[in-house]
Amino acid sequence: MPASIGLVLDCADPERLAPFWSAALGYANLGRAGSYVLLAPEDGGGPNLLLQRVPEPRVAKNRMHLDLHTPDIEAEASRLVELGARRLQPAVLEEHDTHWVLMADPEGNEFCVCDGGCC
Repeated sequence: MPASIGLVLDCADPERLAPFWSAALGYANLGRAGSYVLLAPEDGGGPNLLLQRVPEPRVAKNRMHLDLHTPDIEAEASRLVELGARRLQPAVLEEHDTHWVLMADPEGNEFCVCDGGCC
């Protein structure tokens, strides 16, 4: 049987980030255990997102980031800004016929809002 994927996001305050990522992804907050908060898709499809408290701050660009795919990247970027994210670059980026907005969550973790391709 092939392995499934779960995502872990290191952060300073998982309880603070949980409402943002729950709303951004449409995930349910399944609760806290120690230094973790578990978010899961409400429909059961897709990977879980575990928010993990770590003592050290992020000091450089993320080595891995999330891409949120949507047909209307500007509308989704605006929705996420209302939830607490910020745009890291004002312009839509483009490469190989893929368009995306580079963003950061409330703690500064980078992610992209993409039009469905890889970015």
